[in-house]
Amino acid sequence: MNQPDKIGIMVCGHGSRNQNAAREFSTVAEGLRDVMPDVPVEYGYLEFCNPVISVGLDRLREQGVTRVLAVPGMLFAAGHAKNDIPSVLNTYAAQHGVRIDYGRELGIDPKMMRAAADRIQAAVDEANAEHGQVAKEDTLLMVVGRGSSDPDANSNISKVMRLLWEGFGFGWGEVCYSGVTFPLVEPGLEHAARLGYKRVIVAPYFLFTGVLIKRIYKYTDDVAERFPDIQFCKAGYLGNHDQVIATFRERAMEIIEGQTAMNCAMCKYRAQVLGFEDQVGLPQESHHHHVEGIGGGLENCPCKGDCDASCRNPDFCAEHDLPFTPVHSHAAPNPLDGEYDHSHGHSHDHSGGHSHDHGHLHGHGHGHAHDHGHTHHPYPHADHPHGPRSMEKS
Repeated sequence: MNQPDKIGIMVCGHGSRNQNAAREFSTVAEGLRDVMPDVPVEYGYLEFCNPVISVGLDRLREQGVTRVLAVPGMLFAAGHAKNDIPSVLNTYAAQHGVRIDYGRELGIDPKMMRAAADRIQAAVDEANAEHGQVAKEDTLLMVVGRGSSDPDANSNISKVMRLLWEGFGFGWGEVCYSGVTFPLVEPGLEHAARLGYKRVIVAPYFLFTGVLIKRIYKYTDDVAERFPDIQFCKAGYLGNHDQVIATFRERAMEIIEGQTAMNCAMCKYRAQVLGFEDQVGLPQESHHHHVEGIGGGLENCPCKGDCDASCRNPDFCAEHDLPFTPVHSHAAPNPLDGEYDHSHGHSHDHSGGHSHDHGHLHGHGHGHAHDHGHTHHPYPHADHPHGPRSMEKS
């Protein structure tokens, strides 16, 4: 008689050059352990941080886990959730013969909206206490997303902003992004500052701190200096808010209950989304093995753990005898030519009425080769005047 599977949860993060971000992400696993005390919980990262995902999976196996519920620590399903994490998990499952079931991203969820609303309300309360009351109709909400080369993920930020805008009843709402797409933070805030509102609340819709959060706040300060008559308020990121932890738990339970369903309707790998038609059916592959674990938290970073990546350039590293690892960027069409391709024979072919069920790992062939000709697919709007290239000027 077969023994029942011992279930464990694996929280899969992206990773950051900022040690504080890595520490904060680990609190998700701690929070899940608190609310699911009978289930082993581990975590790991795609790049730039340790432990990497495979180490977290090793730790689960050491605890006797035979079935892993892998939850992507991602707000929205773009390339990392659709390609990179499944590729790593597929490789591990094939090598070790362990069952890994893959859940969906955190997504647009009432609990996530409550967490974001609490961060915004805290910023409003602080600003009112320090500077006096400003009417809601005189306030503009700027929600900042990560930014992706996937328009489906980018569009989610607009929905998040609209839900928060209407929920609070602010005078206006806008969106901008920290990278990859447009408008970026600085041009987005420049535009917002010209709309005539007395207060602008900058709300980064991010899970944790890191290089990008620091840049968002820096750009906010830069624009605020140019518009001294406008009050710019910086809301906190989501962090380990209890509603965020509750959403992670719900995503794991969805796998067990067979309720996982990713939003594939506007996925650029499935549908001919305007401007991205040539990416339908592209192979599922990881772009992060070349930097897996590199940096190890950057213990020797001169920023003392709170890195904003300004120190990560070849000249600075040579001067201070630091190892150089290039800042990973999707802004350039092929920034990582010649690196690994961990393709698993899976293409995002959704033709013929195929239902793209992400409640389990894709059952594809796992024999893979290291194709050193791997490149990122070019982002068609890389040269947008308010987009990725403009970051090179800062």
